[in-house]
Amino acid sequence: MAQFKNASVQKEANIYYEGQVTSRTVMLENGDKVTLGIMLPGSYEFGTDGPEIMEILSGDLKVLLPGEESWQEIQGQATFHVPGNASFKLEIRTVTDYCCSYPTA
Repeated sequence: MAQFKNASVQKEANIYYEGQVTSRTVMLENGDKVTLGIMLPGSYEFGTDGPEIMEILSGDLKVLLPGEESWQEIQGQATFHVPGNASFKLEIRTVTDYCCSYPTA
């Protein structure tokens, strides 16, 4: 989906790693939440409360998912799933544009 219709956006940004990773929370008409953000080059680790679907819209990066021993290379667009109550690592090589969804079912 290239755009969200009938959505509301929180004005305050989610800021991580001293501004190296930022996002905005978008509430969809059906009550689902997504975040739209940018990651600058660097190494990051994030934890999840619930499951997350991370859609990389553009970028050059590596991701190490929970339970995996090898890094997944991503150049351009890709999607990966992260289970709830887990953590994953990212090595961002170029500015990366992303959309993160938080499925409720």
